[in-house]
Amino acid sequence: MSAILPPSDRLWWKQPLDRVEGTWILIAFIWCMIMFAMMVGWHIYGKQNLSTETYKTTRELFTAKTQAVVDKYTVRTETDKNIPVVRPPAGSDVYLISRLWDWWPILELEKDKTYRLHLTSMDYNHGFSLQPVNINIQVVPGYEHVVKVTPNQSGIFSIICNEYCGIGHANMVGRIYVK
Repeated sequence: MSAILPPSDRLWWKQPLDRVEGTWILIAFIWCMIMFAMMVGWHIYGKQNLSTETYKTTRELFTAKTQAVVDKYTVRTETDKNIPVVRPPAGSDVYLISRLWDWWPILELEKDKTYRLHLTSMDYNHGFSLQPVNINIQVVPGYEHVVKVTPNQSGIFSIICNEYCGIGHANMVGRIYVK
């Protein structure tokens, strides 16, 4: 094929397929099918993707649920903002609110116990990134995201917003204690 041929002769689909081109097309197609099968298999057997539930909610409803848990299970307050530290019993629902520019409340969970973590945003999209483990969830206003979590190591874990949310974004950090 050449760029100096007349236009009617330059149409690629009218040219015969060379054997080397056909071989590369076949190799690329087979590789795409392998990668597709690996993605499906990794999703099912790799335990990488979180199984989350998502429900529509309102600010008022979610705030009321969160406040009820805070009132019932607060053990102390921390930081200069007096953020409550909540220690719910194992197997219970725990709530976390994201808003410009903080996570509320601070959670204190037990190692090897399962909890249902409920997340929502009060204002803008935020990203829930639990460090140093690799849990990332997009937190969207008007939706309640529910994730089952079972902490398997003790320590202090940081919650970082990984979705740019304005001028105070760099200061939007929270904490989860695992005892």
